[in-house]
Amino acid sequence: MTEKFPTINSTLSPNELGKRIQQKYGLGNKTECSIFRLAMNHLYLVHDDEKKYVFRVYTYNWRTKLEIEEELRLLLHLKEAERQVAFPIADQSNEYIQEIEAPEGKRFGVLFSYAKGTKTAKFSKHTSFLIGKALAKVHQSTENFELKRISYNTQNLINSAILRTKEFFNKNNNEIEFLENLSAFLTIKIDNIDSQKMRYGSVHLDVWFDNLHIDDEKEITFFDFDFCGNGYLSFDISYFLFQLLATNLNEEEYQIKADSFLKGYETVTEISNEEKKFLPFACLAIMAYYISVQCDRFEYWTNIFLNEDHLKRTVGNLKRWIAHNKIEIN
Repeated sequence: MTEKFPTINSTLSPNELGKRIQQKYGLGNKTECSIFRLAMNHLYLVHDDEKKYVFRVYTYNWRTKLEIEEELRLLLHLKEAERQVAFPIADQSNEYIQEIEAPEGKRFGVLFSYAKGTKTAKFSKHTSFLIGKALAKVHQSTENFELKRISYNTQNLINSAILRTKEFFNKNNNEIEFLENLSAFLTIKIDNIDSQKMRYGSVHLDVWFDNLHIDDEKEITFFDFDFCGNGYLSFDISYFLFQLLATNLNEEEYQIKADSFLKGYETVTEISNEEKKFLPFACLAIMAYYISVQCDRFEYWTNIFLNEDHLKRTVGNLKRWIAHNKIEIN
């Protein structure tokens, strides 16, 4: 008898997965399942006649069951508060998490509602206003809502993240040196925040055009809360602004959209002066963290782009943000 060769990241058959989803959730006999994207997690599109869903299969050894339960608890909390998010759907046994015995080991899957609208990086200042308004409403519900998940701080966002990135590239270069200097600078900035004047709670941490749908420039729906955790709510605001600059090479256009986004946000809730002072720095910490995540998960995600050129491009975007915000790093 031939032994099965060990695997680290298999791709589940969409046909077989579709049959299981159809059975578990009581969907129609015309249910179809197809691969949408194989990235940090594996996403499948599920069609049941005119109804559409997304089934996420978490990559092996990426999230614990408790971490996923907490992500879903947050989403159900937001759904109950009538915030516009893609929410988890329970199966016929009222279970939200499916356990799948993949060749590499146990993986978890969750069926989500499909976010209305479409995804685009090119949107108007009016849409930017609506995104700000929608995010503020989410934050109204996530402030002081604590998760049994990571609490984002200088240690995990910056210090340990830079060490892991340096270890992955295994040599000193100008980009690593820049990140080390940035790490020391940001640690001081974040540790000296007046936390009493900062709103704190559950954060999405990955709010940008790739994780929201726009429906006819009227309604915004957020999804992919895979990186949710505890932190300053201004992390989400800052990260969106950073990604907005990265996708708008014309800085005048960026500023118009950024101002509109912040105006939309403040029609719902105020951003304190302490939070506004923190906005130029928060996204830099998040980006330092995400570079390290890409390094950590290199073998599970076909990151052919993750090389020194990619690091240079990412650091280039960080430097552009720093220049735009007139930040001086000693």
